[in-house]
Amino acid sequence: MSTGSGADSAPAPKSTHDLTTSDRATSDRATPDGATSESRTSGNTTSGYTPSGNTTSESTTSESAIPECATQDSRISDAGISESEIPDGASVERTTDGGMFSSLKIRNYRLFATGAVVSNIGTWMSRITQDWLVLSLTGSSAAVGITTALQFLPMLLFGLYGGVIADRYPKRQLLLFTQAAMGLCGLSLAFLTLSGHVQVWHVYLIAFLLGMVTVVDNPSRQSFVSEMVGPDRLRNAVSLNSANFQSARLIGPAVAGVLITTVGSGWAFMLNGLSFIAPLVGLLLMRQHELHKSVRVPRGKGQLREGLRYVRGRPELIWPIVLIGFIGTFGFNFPIWLTAFAHGVYDGGAGLYAFFNILMAAGSLAGALLAARRGSSRLRVLLLAAMAFGVLEIVVSFSPWVWLFSLVLVPIGMLGMTTNISANTSVQMASDPEMRGRVMSLYMMVFVGGTPIGGPLLGWVTDTYGARVGFATGGLVSLLAAGTIGLILTRVAGVRLKVGLRGGRPHVAFVPKKEELAAAA
Repeated sequence: MSTGSGADSAPAPKSTHDLTTSDRATSDRATPDGATSESRTSGNTTSGYTPSGNTTSESTTSESAIPECATQDSRISDAGISESEIPDGASVERTTDGGMFSSLKIRNYRLFATGAVVSNIGTWMSRITQDWLVLSLTGSSAAVGITTALQFLPMLLFGLYGGVIADRYPKRQLLLFTQAAMGLCGLSLAFLTLSGHVQVWHVYLIAFLLGMVTVVDNPSRQSFVSEMVGPDRLRNAVSLNSANFQSARLIGPAVAGVLITTVGSGWAFMLNGLSFIAPLVGLLLMRQHELHKSVRVPRGKGQLREGLRYVRGRPELIWPIVLIGFIGTFGFNFPIWLTAFAHGVYDGGAGLYAFFNILMAAGSLAGALLAARRGSSRLRVLLLAAMAFGVLEIVVSFSPWVWLFSLVLVPIGMLGMTTNISANTSVQMASDPEMRGRVMSLYMMVFVGGTPIGGPLLGWVTDTYGARVGFATGGLVSLLAAGTIGLILTRVAGVRLKVGLRGGRPHVAFVPKKEELAAAA
């Protein structure tokens, strides 16, 4: 299944989604037996919900129930609860309950994940084949960049409207439509290629149509995860989704390389189109009564502007989105760089390009599994991973040996995935359920919607100045963006960077300049 300002303002006051332990305890007491308050991890304090739709009112929690000592934060966990706020004897439920694969205990999610891994293998086969087909037809890295740009241009133009649609209609029904449409796009390209009539403009057109479908598919699929697993397993499920995608990335490029060199590109496109049968079957077999009820937003005016205002007023949303926008626009243009290195720098072919993708997938898979084990989303993890990602892109771009280039692709994949998952989960957990579709559409709009800008630009740099300069440019922009946003946050949030030793190992953390502002770290 196939991504504002605030620098000059004073630090935002503690928002309603930052519950203290006493808030949680009071809310749990007010929740009927068997019900689960959604405020545990989603950040919504206005209501709780259960799979059957039972709600609990916030009015049962009074400000007088919050002890004075609970207003001082030192470290923030997934749910926005600081460890210093936990009274003696109190317990706090963590989002990683059940281990690395806890989400797979849920039947609906198992069906979703099984269908996804099949279609993801087809998607990666198609991506590798599409990039190599365009390079073969044109001999231009810029043309590969244009293809990628056209696929993500609709997200830039219409991405926010996709979020409004995702919030307004049942996400399972939307996914049935989008997955079927993606399968048809794959089959169309297969027929054109197998018939011998394919031209580069055909690839451009189908890439654009696929992007139009993705406008609705991305926010619907990402926000549907919380409906399958609930808020307590959201981080784990998001991480497993990424691991699923990267596992397919290990298989898809290898299969594509074999098919391209033996039977031709058309059969790779054909298998991709047929692979979407698996997620469609999985969606149809789901037990709808086991889904967590989502908040459906009725049709109304101003819903798009409402979503933008919602994000603009929350630093915990806006800064991860801004950072991932820079990383996605300039740092994730691997189809351009890897084809150029495989074809022009190291004089390889489609097999070497597929091998590069497999190595990056191995690193990305490791990053996704490590994220599934972590119990919290830390801002410092996001920033440090993004900076290290940029540094390694610069370093690898000047490698004189193919073996060294290949070796460094593994940690690049790991750090890129860590950056993506850390930003994705922190944004989802900080969003209220009724706004999550619009928030995630904005997230994906800036993450992949910047590709129509970055793709052709870095494709031109690669064609004009060489693959090494193109790769290094993307890494430099990523590094500067992460560093700049880190400096801004230290001023806006009132924190500073502390580097020291803990248990004999280096330890890096953001610590508050003032105790009452520790929640920003």
